[in-house]
Amino acid sequence: MPPIHKTLSLLCNCNGTVPVDGAALAESLELDAPPAICRSLCRQDAARFSGDLSKGEDVVVSCTQEAPLFRELAEQAGFAGRLRFVNVRELAGWSREAGAAQPKMAALLAMASLPDPEPVPVAGFRSGGCLLIIGPAEAALAWAAEVKEQLDVSVLITSGRGGELPFLRDYPIYSGKSIRINGYLGNFKVAWEQENPIDLELCTRCNACIRVCPEKAIGFDYQIDLDKCRDHRACVKACGAIGAIDFERQTTERSERFDLILDLSPTPLIRLPHPPEGYRAPGRDILDQTKALRALSALVGEFEKPRYVGYKAGVCAHGRNKITGCTQCLDVCSAAAIRSLGDRVEVDPHLCQGCGGCATTCPSGAMRYVYPRVPDLGLRLKTLLSAYRAAGGRDACVLFHDGRRGAELLMDLGRHGPGLPARVIPVEVHDVASLGLDTLLAALAYGASQCVILYQEEEPAGYIETLKRQLGFGQTILSALGYGDGHLQLIAADERSALEHALWSLEAARGVAQPATFGLTEDKRRTLEFVFEHLAKHAPAPQEVVPLPAGAPWGSVQVDRQKCTLCMGCVGACPESALMDTPDYPRLKFVERNCVQCGLCVKTCPENALSLTPRLLLTDQARRERLLNEAEPFHCVRCGKPFGTRQMVDGMFGRLAGHAMFAGAAARRLQMCADCRVIDMMENKSGETTIFDL
Repeated sequence: MPPIHKTLSLLCNCNGTVPVDGAALAESLELDAPPAICRSLCRQDAARFSGDLSKGEDVVVSCTQEAPLFRELAEQAGFAGRLRFVNVRELAGWSREAGAAQPKMAALLAMASLPDPEPVPVAGFRSGGCLLIIGPAEAALAWAAEVKEQLDVSVLITSGRGGELPFLRDYPIYSGKSIRINGYLGNFKVAWEQENPIDLELCTRCNACIRVCPEKAIGFDYQIDLDKCRDHRACVKACGAIGAIDFERQTTERSERFDLILDLSPTPLIRLPHPPEGYRAPGRDILDQTKALRALSALVGEFEKPRYVGYKAGVCAHGRNKITGCTQCLDVCSAAAIRSLGDRVEVDPHLCQGCGGCATTCPSGAMRYVYPRVPDLGLRLKTLLSAYRAAGGRDACVLFHDGRRGAELLMDLGRHGPGLPARVIPVEVHDVASLGLDTLLAALAYGASQCVILYQEEEPAGYIETLKRQLGFGQTILSALGYGDGHLQLIAADERSALEHALWSLEAARGVAQPATFGLTEDKRRTLEFVFEHLAKHAPAPQEVVPLPAGAPWGSVQVDRQKCTLCMGCVGACPESALMDTPDYPRLKFVERNCVQCGLCVKTCPENALSLTPRLLLTDQARRERLLNEAEPFHCVRCGKPFGTRQMVDGMFGRLAGHAMFAGAAARRLQMCADCRVIDMMENKSGETTIFDL
């Protein structure tokens, strides 16, 4: 691990409740001198904090609770460096095993001392505060009255019973059903069907229709209750030239654009685990509705959010030649942010919520998670585990969690429970679904005993299943290599007690004998090659081939040579160059390291001659070309040029020789190349059957 001389660590034992050994930390982190340990850095020792800011280019403070105070003090002192905070209290010092937590503290401090990753591109939003409230009249109109002074409000009534339109027409009111919503913050398009005979945009609310309706089917919501209406049409006559009532309306489709949407429907109109920014569906609870409106009121202006994923169409296995192959990113996306464009896909950065499930499940690496990039996260893990090992730590368990509920549970466990075991090192990520096998197995190659992912039950089931499947592939490989079980685990915990039981019940798994030194790359397949090579090299039970379950992104292609005519359609369909031909000879070759088991070759093959075998080949043979099939070339009987295989031409000749178009001398053309076939037709026209004869 590189020394962190330019980083000043300001440590606090929080009134003696956190056992911090400055000398041990200095030795493991290769500091020039042991850091001073304060007892109350945020109170009595605050002046020392301000005075020490000039000693280091960057500063790491071992406290997150008082981060706002420290930032304010740094601003007052004119500090121009980078100020970082790391929690060594709840995550290390407040633990049943606090005495053994010095290696973890060293790891957390080392990780916090790393430079910031490069910024990622952003997606922009612009909202003018044009809010549409959708729902029953009573609730929708009541909330519209509350926010009409702050927002440019409109109302779309879905049910008029119990509601009454306001006396002043100071905002638009529509009515309709079959509502469809597309878009995102600042750019929502809402379409609906105008099913009620009364058009609220034309209605003057003169009450003439209400007075004449014999069934009292029209209320002060100015909508006709069609269950009560008996088609007298007295209301149409009363409305007269206004023309707001039309039982025979031809055009019923309406649409408008809005910046924000409050959906008060009993069942949300957008039923996605991750709905778009600017859309809220709080249900019927008044408190939830209040919170939703408060959140929407804050979304006025210009905003940015990261573009969480990058996409490389050149290696995407989604489709070729209108044949669909891999759809895993489409299947797992919980925000409907990915759509198919035929042979490739497209990610809408405005809809993407950054779960990263698409990158996790992508077999080729065409989808890449960039918040942070895999090399940046890999550097954090490598530094973390190196510092932990240098400080004498053993059997490190890397606990991945998000910065929301996951972080809260860990803090709660430190404050109210036994804390974290000394060997469990938490690492915060934006979303746990973004953790692919390249990252998790790399952590094991760097020396971790196991990787655990903490998630909550309300997380979308789709990407939790994806994680389970990916972890299953990884554990199968590790077990086959003799490392045993328990390296890759998921923990579902919504309460502190469940998390406490799961973490303190963990048993260390078998790790590698020698940690890896390579860095991770943005090329997912290449990173995994490095990882597999290292794990196989130090495996307790080395294997050449590891069988894998169906759906694994590694494997071989098998060819039925009796069926294959070497048409090379599979070569043109393969997006990863795993299948190749030879320009001067009919040969089909295969490079196993490139195959992602997308199945495009199988779906393309007209003879159904191909099949997939999921497996992981751990020898150099995976990188070498392997001959799958070859055939004797067939030479044109006129010019001698090879133009196909003997098997293909003989088969074609056998099927078509009896056809009237190829009777007599014309049958010989089936054995000619394309050029000679045309020449022969021009030279020998007489006496042949033509299409006109038939």
